Amino acid sequence: MFVCNLKLSPKLVFKIVFIILFIIVITITGYSLYNIFNNSSSNHCTYEPDVANITSDNYTNILKSVHDNLDEHIGQKIHFSGYVYRVYDFNETQFVLARNMIISSDNQTVVVGFLCDYKDANKFADNTWVDITGKITKGDYHGDIPIIEITDIKECSKPSNEYVYPPDDNYIPTSALF
Repeated sequence: MFVCNLKLSPKLVFKIVFIILFIIVITITGYSLYNIFNNSSSNHCTYEPDVANITSDNYTNILKSVHDNLDEHIGQKIHFSGYVYRVYDFNETQFVLARNMIISSDNQTVVVGFLCDYKDANKFADNTWVDITGKITKGDYHGDIPIIEITDIKECSKPSNEYVYPPDDNYIPTSALF
């Protein structure tokens, strides 16, 4: 029978625990700093922190907020997708980046969206789904309205959740998104 009698002094136990905790803290700090600096200098990152991302869930709330408080949102960058929708009195650089908003229990819809301005808008046919990034400006279309000056646009596929719903009473202004 082998018996091992190991005596550890409290000071030695404290030193060992302290060294292990110190190594863990240094490792976590180093890993965190590596991720922070590696991700911020990466060119392939698609997230832009100064651009508000509009989704199907917040679409009409943001649309309502921008229309209600246009002057507060001028210059803000936004990113969202929708389909190209035109009416007869738009010029060749204008279209609405639209979504269909369900307004009744029997799935009746109305077209809602932001009026957009893009120099090559005629390259995109009606009902084409596009993904845009742009800046909110004040324009005139039968009165003052927000117009999105598009800085980046690309064709995309129709999302699985293509419909939006009326704004709720607790809508979040786009300035709170970033």
